[in-house]
Amino acid sequence: MRRSHFIAAASICLALIVYATLAKLSGRPALMGHHEAYWVVVIERFSAYGLLGFLLSFLLPGRLSLACSLVIAVAMGLELMQAFIPDRDPGFLDGLQKAAGGTVGVMLAQMILAFLPRPPS
Repeated sequence: MRRSHFIAAASICLALIVYATLAKLSGRPALMGHHEAYWVVVIERFSAYGLLGFLLSFLLPGRLSLACSLVIAVAMGLELMQAFIPDRDPGFLDGLQKAAGGTVGVMLAQMILAFLPRPPS
């Protein structure tokens, strides 16, 4: 895949995460309705940030710490920004779930990148 495809995919993923995180509860997308079980919400958070970390890791090959730092900064920054929205509440555990998902996504992509053949220099 081309680098521009990864940039577009990461941008779309980030935009959707920002919308889902900062939208009012009535406008927030939900997989199974607005009264979904807690484990569904945890899987949503974990997988969304996992995908973002995966894409960022492919954009920044060999820069494990930068990719992890970016995902964690986005997770914590958006979680703190929820404090400014009236019907949203930031949670430390929510931020940890998001950061863990992003970190797992980065690690998974780094393992895949380790087995891909390197282009000739």
